[in-house]
Amino acid sequence: MTVSTQAPPAPARPAGDPDPGPGSATGPGTGLDPGELDGLRTVRARHPWRWAAGAAALVVLVQFLHGLATNPAWDWATFRLYFTADTILQAVGRTLELTAYGTVLGFALGAVVAAMRLSRSAILRTLAWAYVWVFRSIPLIVQLVFWFNLSYLYKRFGFGIPFGPTFGDFETVGVLGALGAAVLGLGLHQAAFAAEIIRGGVIAVDAGQREAAAALGIPRGRQAWRIVLPQAMRGILPAAANEVISLLKGTSVVYVMAIGELFYQAQVIYGRTGRVVPLLMVATVWYVVLTTVLSIGQYYVERYFSRGARRTPPPTPLQRLRAFLRSLPARTSGGTP
Repeated sequence: MTVSTQAPPAPARPAGDPDPGPGSATGPGTGLDPGELDGLRTVRARHPWRWAAGAAALVVLVQFLHGLATNPAWDWATFRLYFTADTILQAVGRTLELTAYGTVLGFALGAVVAAMRLSRSAILRTLAWAYVWVFRSIPLIVQLVFWFNLSYLYKRFGFGIPFGPTFGDFETVGVLGALGAAVLGLGLHQAAFAAEIIRGGVIAVDAGQREAAAALGIPRGRQAWRIVLPQAMRGILPAAANEVISLLKGTSVVYVMAIGELFYQAQVIYGRTGRVVPLLMVATVWYVVLTTVLSIGQYYVERYFSRGARRTPPPTPLQRLRAFLRSLPARTSGGTP
């Protein structure tokens, strides 16, 4: 007995009927004729719970904004008085200064520690792991207080031959003051996290990239600088920017060292005036503004390093706004934008 594997022929179409095509709902095998869909009505899918959740969220937001505007306890007059006061602006500058110093020191030292963790030397790997373990385990405020009191342990520091004679020494108090101790504590604490961020970005790069570069005879330094690092930056940047923002907010911890950063200065003012809530709002709004600026910078830096992964970089918010404004005439006239 012979089994035929041919499909049955399609029914003949009347002359003049267009070919419905393979993806049509009225094509062969669907059981529907073109005329059967003429009377059907298209019904848009409804999502009542989605609309209810959105409406409830809007009600809560509007109620909160109404409370901000009408509750006299917020004391917006005091907020406006101190938001741009000279003492607050100087404190904002000191906060940015601490953030910049901590970021530069932290990521410079973190790159060294990450290189040690990726080294083939067991000694360097162990020392780097121990550094990360210690500085991630101790709270930042404890580290700051420790470095602030370092002169209690070491009255003088000297330089010379290890375990031998010294060529000169200096007093610890005269070199490591409150600001120096704060920068040192913030930088060493940040380095432990920066090292893991950099190491994670480097090991995320495909090993075949390094193998291909080695097969082409490219030196190891050039491999790291021109091949590995540009690809690793796409993984490093989001976490690194998050750490910088955390450091910006973490500078508020140095109030224990009586350094005039933003939160400490707000404390001094509301301790003198008794206006706690408006001064806390001054510090809060300034932290929000600074964080927003850093987030915008993060977006453009990430967009720059995405060139190797995307043929066309994503449009910036300004470019999207311009495109929307250009499409408004077509939208209002009912045409296709």
